[in-house]
Formats: sequence, C-alpha cells, structure tokens
Amino acid sequence: MAEPMKIRATLQGDVADVRILIAHPMETGMRRNASGKIVPLHFIQSVVVTHNGKTVLDAQWSQAIARNPFLGLRVKGARAGDKIVVTWTDNTGDKRTDEATVTAGT
Repeated sequence: MAEPMKIRATLQGDVADVRILIAHPMETGMRRNASGKIVPLHFIQSVVVTHNGKTVLDAQWSQAIARNPFLGLRVKGARAGDKIVVTWTDNTGDKRTDEATVTAGT
C-alpha cells in the first residue's frame, strides 16, 4: 500500500492554498536496475482533487512526471473547516485517497 500523501490547505481570504506531496516512484520504464534489467513502467495516471465533494482538479499524468510529485493549486470560495480530498490512481491499478481540512492562514 502507498504511503499517505502530505496535504496542506491554508486559507488566505476566501482562497485555499492547497499543497500536495505524493510519495510514488514514477518509473518511466526506461531505467535499468543494478543488475541491468529494465525497471517496469509504474506511474500515476489520474489525480482528482475535490473541495467539499465538488471536483476542482481532474488531471491525467504520464511517466514524464518526477518521482514523489508535488502539486499546488488554489481553490476559490473556501472556508476554514472545508474538506479537501485527493485521489490518485496509477497504471498498475493502485489507488490512494487522503484528505485534509482547510485551516485559517497565519
């Protein structure tokens, strides 16, 4: 099972600044391991971010994204206590969903 995502959602006015760090190897299928064998293709294909159940981002990725990808976005109309849910699915069928609560900015 994949490691939990690190999600931070901080409110600035009525806009939530959402930052997501996803732990994933993101293998291109072109790298060789120490014994010379090709490491199989393994990458995130889909990322969906919702704000209180409404989709605010639906992205399709490929193997060209770096290992442990970072994603940042801003969500208008957010309030403290709102829920941000992030779901990713990779090409092997693995899937992970994590959530965070929007907090007041400092």
